[in-house]
Amino acid sequence: MKKSQPIGIFDSGIGGTSIFKEIHTLLPSEDIIYLADSFNAPYGIKSKEKIIALSKKNTELLLQESCKIIVVACNTATTNAIDFLRNNYDVPIIGIEPAIKPAALKTKQKAIGILATKGTLSSELFNKTSGLFAKDVEVIEVIGSGLVEAIEAGEENTPSTKKLLEELLQPMLAKSIDYLVLGCSHYPYLIPILQELLPKNVVIIDSGEAVARQTKFILNSLGLLNEEQKKASISFYTNKSPEILKHFVPDHPVHYLDF
Repeated sequence: MKKSQPIGIFDSGIGGTSIFKEIHTLLPSEDIIYLADSFNAPYGIKSKEKIIALSKKNTELLLQESCKIIVVACNTATTNAIDFLRNNYDVPIIGIEPAIKPAALKTKQKAIGILATKGTLSSELFNKTSGLFAKDVEVIEVIGSGLVEAIEAGEENTPSTKKLLEELLQPMLAKSIDYLVLGCSHYPYLIPILQELLPKNVVIIDSGEAVARQTKFILNSLGLLNEEQKKASISFYTNKSPEILKHFVPDHPVHYLDF
């Protein structure tokens, strides 16, 4: 493995670009290859077996491009497929899961909200983490039905998406949560609307920055950090609409790839 090899990132679509931005900001010299599997989005309504199969396909594509580390920038893929990937591929694999721990430790109301996909909320890993850190806290779990589809259509800031969010937040507002954990890498693109709809005291937590720090830590510990001062090569690939992905990463080229 060489320091000059790229970081590979995959997601069920454009959501993982929120993770990409954190990684690229922290590690500006690292080459990155990003796969947006938008054709198969959302992963959150699929069976565990299907999620594993899609994650396997994405990982193998990135390994064909000699990626030195794989970042699974999808909560649903992490919570359902990370063990399979780590057991079957000899490359470091970073996952992303809802940041329940900081929310559960910091809440004063003893009530936190988790907005996530069905695939994440029903996963064994999510329930294990929740049980470990949120035993004395009321956790209001809400499936973000329709949100990934709206964002994948480039409608992250429309009246219809705002109305949908208003409805989804009701059970959390009824319990006076003071922390909202975003359990899907698509959801950070909803933060502007969420800030409008939530009381000012509610803290919104997503996992992007933590994933970037973990990626740097693992690369550093393996002696794989690219310390060369250069402009990074960034490649985005999607199997659906390049125009929509481009909307989220306007400064980078986006290519269509049939995968």
